[in-house]
Amino acid sequence: MTIEIYQGDITELAIDAIVNAANETLLGGGGVDGAIHRAAGPGLLAECSVLPQVRPGVRCPTGEARITAGHRLPARHVIHTVGPVWHGGEVGEPALLASCYRNALRLADEHDLSSIAFPAISCGVYGYPIEQAVPLAVAEVRAWLIGHPQARIVFACFGDAMTQRYRVELQASAPAPAP
Repeated sequence: MTIEIYQGDITELAIDAIVNAANETLLGGGGVDGAIHRAAGPGLLAECSVLPQVRPGVRCPTGEARITAGHRLPARHVIHTVGPVWHGGEVGEPALLASCYRNALRLADEHDLSSIAFPAISCGVYGYPIEQAVPLAVAEVRAWLIGHPQARIVFACFGDAMTQRYRVELQASAPAPAP
């Protein structure tokens, strides 16, 4: 079981899947979503546009995940998930964010993917506080890794502050060595 921290552009990782912090349309946007769409090229937008809508304009509701090919990315797949917008934590944001990680990892299982890179879902324009999001992300990944000892998870961080927050959390939550 491997958990790594990578500071840099998630679109440059040659890995089974990168996770896209998407919006419900899955048609691109800003931040990580826009960077992934630009790097993947027009094929990603074309594939996303034919995914079924669950209601008008919504291809992936908050907390759920969808998978596509990686197109021009070095990653073979993109797992799109829609994180919650932060409203103070009183309208189910932690459960929805945890669901993003669980559903992305479920898709990794279903597609036999063993190396997955996650951005800090919801921590950009969606405003989720990193001091609450990072421990949740690490806990969800650690729980999944128990049943997937050969897997490799990468937390792809943009900037020093996010990288440091993941380092601190991984060290603080590291399992105690066996006696």
